[in-house]
Amino acid sequence: MTRKALSGTMLAIALMLGSLGYAQMKQNINPHSHPNLAAAQRLCDQAFQKLQAAQSANEFDMDGHAAKAKDLLEEANRELKQAAVAANRNHK
Repeated sequence: MTRKALSGTMLAIALMLGSLGYAQMKQNINPHSHPNLAAAQRLCDQAFQKLQAAQSANEFDMDGHAAKAKDLLEEANRELKQAAVAANRNHK
């Protein structure tokens, strides 16, 4: 295999594993209980998918900024879930 083909294969595997990890980590917010938080979570998911598409298309050399943006979207997803949990706890 050429070095470029090997690099492309490794990138594809890394992106696939990253998306699987993100999908497993994500806990969906109940849209009936928290429609706005659930909508925000869907938008984070869409943004994450678009970043992955940009990375796999290798549109630009993004100097790690796309990966950092994905990390921040994962953090935002965790915070959204915690907001829903807090709202449930406080709404007894």
